[in-house]
Amino acid sequence: MEGGGRVSWMKYGPIVSLFVVLLALWFRSPQNAVLDDRLDTVLSSLLRAERKVGMNNVARPRVAVGFGGCVDLIVDGVSLLNKIGLPPTDQPLHHNYIENEVQLAQSFAYFFAPGAAAERFMLNDTLFSELVEASRDLPGNRWAVGGNAPVMAGRMATEGCDVLLGGSFSPDFTDVLSQHITVAGNIVEEPDIHLILEYPAGASWGHYISRRANRYIVHSDDHNPYLASMEEFAEKLRDFKPDLLVVGGLQMMDNFPFQSGERDALLSRLADILSSSSPQIGVHFEMASFVEESIMEDLLHYVIPHADSLGMNEQELPNLLSLLKGSNITVLSDPNPRVATVLDQMREVYRILNQRYEDASAENDTNSAKVKPLTRLHVHTLAFQAMIVTRGSQWKNTMSATAKASLTANRHVCGSNDIDPSKARLIMDDSFSVSRQEGSQRIPLQETRPVSCWDEEDYEICVAPVLVCTEVYQTAGGGDNISAAGLVLQI
Repeated sequence: MEGGGRVSWMKYGPIVSLFVVLLALWFRSPQNAVLDDRLDTVLSSLLRAERKVGMNNVARPRVAVGFGGCVDLIVDGVSLLNKIGLPPTDQPLHHNYIENEVQLAQSFAYFFAPGAAAERFMLNDTLFSELVEASRDLPGNRWAVGGNAPVMAGRMATEGCDVLLGGSFSPDFTDVLSQHITVAGNIVEEPDIHLILEYPAGASWGHYISRRANRYIVHSDDHNPYLASMEEFAEKLRDFKPDLLVVGGLQMMDNFPFQSGERDALLSRLADILSSSSPQIGVHFEMASFVEESIMEDLLHYVIPHADSLGMNEQELPNLLSLLKGSNITVLSDPNPRVATVLDQMREVYRILNQRYEDASAENDTNSAKVKPLTRLHVHTLAFQAMIVTRGSQWKNTMSATAKASLTANRHVCGSNDIDPSKARLIMDDSFSVSRQEGSQRIPLQETRPVSCWDEEDYEICVAPVLVCTEVYQTAGGGDNISAAGLVLQI
């Protein structure tokens, strides 16, 4: 009887398997089929928008990027905390910096559940060393070039730029950089290590479940806060003659125990470098995870007035806006904001900063002549990219740049230049309001023209959906890659 059953299965098994497959296809949800077709159409349309502006027929743009760099040790965050025996806390709390295991557990839990990116300085060198040692043996760990400046430089070199990078690196570090990157800075024996605790959407730690994939970063970096490469960078800048100057990595100064007056002196020198650059050179400042109010105020005084372009994520935008409006820093904001909310916040930042520029210009003193109006603002979120660009400014190809930023989000997070629609989904709404004001226009997402652009006042706004990666390779460095890619087409 059993033998006969086996013969019957061997005889009819392939037919049954084929029937099952055909049945599955027959009963495949029409909604899933529509979604698949929709993703394919959005992807091909975004690729077409990106290709509309080529880099082949132009000389390689020259971009100077500062400051600093490190080696990232990337691990699964929950696995690391479990390995060191750190139990989930019952009290998620925000801490400006980390001094012990209790604060680490509280801080990690605070950002893990909503899935918000965070970066914290660890005052406790011993604890940090223990975390690094535990991470070295963790299965699946990876080492990568880290730091805002090297990551942005790497992306820009990949996209066709020649780059001057300001940072002090080890010989091993510089060996892995692109041949299109020239380093300005000292040689160091051992690079600083930054620990990247990655986690996917739906990850659990005790009773906490992450709403989205993200990362929690800790470091005990005592080199990068001093912008050690700044003088050599400034010296090489004159002969390099960049088309664009990019500043990032200043969050290394956040909550760092400087001596009195040290940070002011460093940022004042940076302001001198920015203000002495040619007015024709665009200056972009990439925001990051800042929690110390005094450094945000220093940035508003020393750095932001000299930048005509700003890049930031959905956490950093309300943080900056809150400070501009005279309120406290917002440590944690909605990690999945609506388009209308982000656009309203962007308009306010644009208006307030340009009003400050006009006020400074009206004073007509020697310092005001060196400040710049804000003419470009790029906000990257999980679901979409949004840009505001002043009409008639030096920034061009806004639609294509927004599309490229969107595609780069998927490429980086999925870890592949080829975008696979089966590993992506759209989470942006089918239509969005351009503002939270009552009666505001709604714009539908058109699959064949997914980048929506329109004019307001003296600027153009462009919004593009992101094909959100569902099989995450790495979130760390996402913002730097996205911002850099968007800038490349606008130089």
